[in-house]
Amino acid sequence: MSLLIKKGRLIDPATNYDAVVDILVDGEMIKKIAPKINRSGHELIDAANKVVVPGLIDMHTHLRQPGREDEETIQSGTRAAAKGGFTTICCMPNTDPPIDDPSLVEFIYREAERRGSVEVLPIATISKDRAGKDLSPMGRLKKAGVVAFSDDGDWVADSHLMRRALEYVKMLNLPLISHCEDRGLSQDGVMNEGYTSTILGLQGMPKEAEEVALFRDLALCKMTESPLHLAHLSTAESVELIRKAKVSGVRVTTEVTPHHFTLTDREVKSFDTNTKVNPPLRGSEDLEALKEGLKDATIDVIATDHAPHLVEEKEKEYNAAPFGIVGLETALGLVIKELVQTGALTLMEAIAKLTINPARILRINRGLVKEGAKANLTIFDLEKKWLVTEEEFFSKSKNSPFLGWELPGKVEWTIVGGKVVYQDD
Repeated sequence: MSLLIKKGRLIDPATNYDAVVDILVDGEMIKKIAPKINRSGHELIDAANKVVVPGLIDMHTHLRQPGREDEETIQSGTRAAAKGGFTTICCMPNTDPPIDDPSLVEFIYREAERRGSVEVLPIATISKDRAGKDLSPMGRLKKAGVVAFSDDGDWVADSHLMRRALEYVKMLNLPLISHCEDRGLSQDGVMNEGYTSTILGLQGMPKEAEEVALFRDLALCKMTESPLHLAHLSTAESVELIRKAKVSGVRVTTEVTPHHFTLTDREVKSFDTNTKVNPPLRGSEDLEALKEGLKDATIDVIATDHAPHLVEEKEKEYNAAPFGIVGLETALGLVIKELVQTGALTLMEAIAKLTINPARILRINRGLVKEGAKANLTIFDLEKKWLVTEEEFFSKSKNSPFLGWELPGKVEWTIVGGKVVYQDD
């Protein structure tokens, strides 16, 4: 049955389109976009006073499957994604076992087809077992369907191995995603190194741990002329290094998480372990630099780094608790609250960093709304506020520092391939 979306404000950054239109979906595809379409014979979605955008894309999600299905599964993680307005998510390979073999890629696609609510695109490891010693079988992994390579959670410290990896991804025409952290500098740290860590008596993680690793990766990226994407940027100096690299023609792209442009290390004073993330929450000057980097397009993408953990794991002393928070269900609200409503970004600019920009980096035909394209759509109420509560989370895990926050931008419908996979209430 065809689906007609009536009177929605369509914002499509791929074409810089912003107008109130009707959208007719027939099967999996968008059939027609026009100011007015006859409603007879179609299933109707009344999108009056709502915003319609390309389905959101998260290029940095931890689904924990295989290995830690107690924390999250493909089924629960994709339900959370749909509730957050995401229609495509990329799952990181630091699972147990790591995604370094084509059979595991095939498992993820099969499980997502059987139980998933949204599209799941696997990312494979750079090195075998994420050990940083030998390259994974990148060619076979690409044939199996991976969209990128990353040892996320660990930095590839061996510069020769990283150079080889960059040369391979250049031939394969896929991006390599780097987690920039020199463990020799950050080891045993649990939060940002600075005044707050000193007064709290917690071991700090210096900004230089990110910046040293990032500088090396940029040098190798320039050397190999390969595509490199840098995950979860967190410091002002990192932003400046990227800015200069882009001006000089280095093929680098970057992402930032909502928690890094929303919270600072002052939040750790509560000793709430839901503020423990890696890279850690930084200072206010870093937060402002991240927002400026988003504004001037130094930072290309907003990604969640959705990292679920059990309550029992997080309910430990700060030093012992794991790093990570859930983010799929709060991302859009935080983007609107912290970036759009403050004037840091226009709504068009913000949606671009959640749709067409990650699609272009990943080289996938997503992130746009046009006739003949796959009907992946997100419809939300820009003004409607909602309360973040544990009970409302679809994710298996509830480890969020935003519990109790009131956020704008309530997702009303999420549509994947012409099928409504989430509807509010």
